[in-house]
Amino acid sequence: MKILVTGFDPFGGEPINPALEAVKALPDNILGAEVIKLEIPTVFGKSAEVVKSAILAEKPDVVLAIGQAGGRFSITPERIAINVDDARIPDNEGNQPIDVPIQADGAAAYFTQLPIKAMVKQIKEAGYPAALSNSAGVFVCNHIMYQVLYLIDKEFPNMKGGFIHVPFIASQVVNKPNQPYMSLTDITASLEKAIEAIVLFDDKEDLKTIEGTTH
Repeated sequence: MKILVTGFDPFGGEPINPALEAVKALPDNILGAEVIKLEIPTVFGKSAEVVKSAILAEKPDVVLAIGQAGGRFSITPERIAINVDDARIPDNEGNQPIDVPIQADGAAAYFTQLPIKAMVKQIKEAGYPAALSNSAGVFVCNHIMYQVLYLIDKEFPNMKGGFIHVPFIASQVVNKPNQPYMSLTDITASLEKAIEAIVLFDDKEDLKTIEGTTH
């Protein structure tokens, strides 16, 4: 199995993006799966072009995108991506689409094909906080998750794709009182556990654990 793991460059005035740093620190092989690491720009449109080029070059079985979600307490695999860009802040090239469909011929939403509940369980059993998320937002994180799943739907039907959000690291919250964070080491270890679940549940149904929320 070959897994392409992407991480965004820093955005929103932050000097570092823990998603990218954790991706860089992942081992090159996890339970026999080859891990290909890719830095992508926090830019609408361009991020998808970079990922598609890597898909064509590497022909991965799985694309797993990683992004920063400041304010979250846990590692959060995402269930769904929706077909809209609605940027609260500009991306790294100044683009700020408001209420714009990502793909005119795409579905209203796409669900991940990854075993997200098994991923959450694997991370928790290793001693790290994790939770299933039902919203990837409407910034570039949702954008790339949607674009990957759109590519799977239209061009790469044998590939699987998904997304994980990670919290801030300590250096990012020095001047952000009461903001949660995790160490980069723990984030990296959590992502490794999530990838282990992807490998272990290849061609298997996801777990049926209770991970729903009431709001």
